[in-house]
Amino acid sequence: MPDLLHSLRGYDLGQLRIIAGLWGLDLRAKAVQDAAEELVAALHEPRLAGELIGALPNDAAAAMHALARAGGRIPWAAFERQFGEVREMGAGRRDREKPYLKPASPGEALYYRGILARAFFDTDKGPQEFAYLPDDWMPLIRAGVAGAEAAQPLGRRAAPAERRQIIPATDRILDEATTYLAALRSGQAPKPDPILPPLLGAAALVRREALLGGAVKTFLETPRRDALQMLVDAWRQSQEFNELRLVPSLVCEGEWRNDPGAARAFLLNLLRAIPRGAWWSLTSFTEGIKARFPDFQRPAGNYDSWFIKDGEGAYLRGFTNWDRVDGALIRFMIGGVMYRLGMLDLASPGEGKEPAAFRIVGADRASRFPEGENAKLRVASRGTITAPPLVPRSVRYQLARFCEWEDEKDDTYRYRLTPPSLTRATAQGLKPEHLLALLAKHADAGVPPVLVKALKRWEASGTEARAEMQTVLRVSRPEILEQLRKSKAARYLGEPLGPTTVIIRGGAVQKVAEAMAELGLLMEDQTDLPT
Repeated sequence: MPDLLHSLRGYDLGQLRIIAGLWGLDLRAKAVQDAAEELVAALHEPRLAGELIGALPNDAAAAMHALARAGGRIPWAAFERQFGEVREMGAGRRDREKPYLKPASPGEALYYRGILARAFFDTDKGPQEFAYLPDDWMPLIRAGVAGAEAAQPLGRRAAPAERRQIIPATDRILDEATTYLAALRSGQAPKPDPILPPLLGAAALVRREALLGGAVKTFLETPRRDALQMLVDAWRQSQEFNELRLVPSLVCEGEWRNDPGAARAFLLNLLRAIPRGAWWSLTSFTEGIKARFPDFQRPAGNYDSWFIKDGEGAYLRGFTNWDRVDGALIRFMIGGVMYRLGMLDLASPGEGKEPAAFRIVGADRASRFPEGENAKLRVASRGTITAPPLVPRSVRYQLARFCEWEDEKDDTYRYRLTPPSLTRATAQGLKPEHLLALLAKHADAGVPPVLVKALKRWEASGTEARAEMQTVLRVSRPEILEQLRKSKAARYLGEPLGPTTVIIRGGAVQKVAEAMAELGLLMEDQTDLPT
């Protein structure tokens, strides 16, 4: 961007004196060039500049910080939409009406103080008019951006009606990550989850659905609290984890780019101002961002170039869709990502309703989340294994590779040993003896002898029994079965089960019925009756 001197040279002497007067300075120069240089020299004094910036009205300061956060410039139309019109008027009207004494908008207050300037810059789409900050202001403003934005929290405390149903933060994402990693390692399809794959990628545990073995081992053996912090840090620092493209209600298309890291850092900065331990209204917080910083993830203020659709395929363009896109992103980051990372509690107006309030987890974080994992497995002789909460994640990861997974209930994982699961484990280089050693070390009451015997027999002989679904034909007399054996139905008959019963080969029920009809016999088909 042009510097302050270059920007001021475009003003008449009267405007330069207005700027100086608003800063409490007295210009002595009589020519525009000399006056601009005199004014720049005064404003370059760091102490004075800091005092002047600190004295700005709150709304003007918010507009200045928005420009600084956007890299120093915002398209003029977007800036006026957010911070109000800067009225155009000639020197005569300006001197008569004195708009600088009662500015009509935050933008106008900045303009008459020489902080805001206006010019055309080249873009990919050709010349475009921008509101910009002269380069001289940027270092001074940037130093105070974080403090200025975080000085007062946006929104309000949550009303009792917004927090009737408390949803406390957990570290459950560690167990979900273990399940996901075990599924990838075992060649099974992980359950759909918008957050885990990119999060584990950001944590350098997974790359293109392939595990990074050493990192996974370290993660699984790291104490829970530290492992959770690993995921939080990975999320904070990642440029690849793109929350906007993960919002469930949105479909992002095309090659356009956003800056997820900048949007995330901005939101986290605003959250720092919220008192720890206080329940805060999610709705009012989102509305506060819309009112003061609507372009927080769109530095150019562009609401038309991102191709985003809703679940029904309708494109969500323009500022009128802010709540459905930008607001949805804020709600997803708080109620989705940050909640699952154990960073805050949620609350809703009632059971089954959307979160309406949140509370940042503070100093009690360490006491709320366990450090160690020392729970024991429960092993039954019938081949079922139960892993209650706080079984070591590394143990459950290995166990999941040997077993079929049953439905999870009450944060407890259930597994079943079967010949197919053991065959799958063997293909990965695992042996029953490895499983027996794992169970012996981590089972609460040891391994039932009958299960030990069954595993050793399977290792030696493979599957020794098999249950199958078969279609059985029953006839009233042995002679009828003999007739069928001599007819063209013979090739559809399998192993006899008795003098009047025989197995029908798969899919051949209709063929056998037709052959019996040719023999003058009618067959009743009960294969489609409910069992």
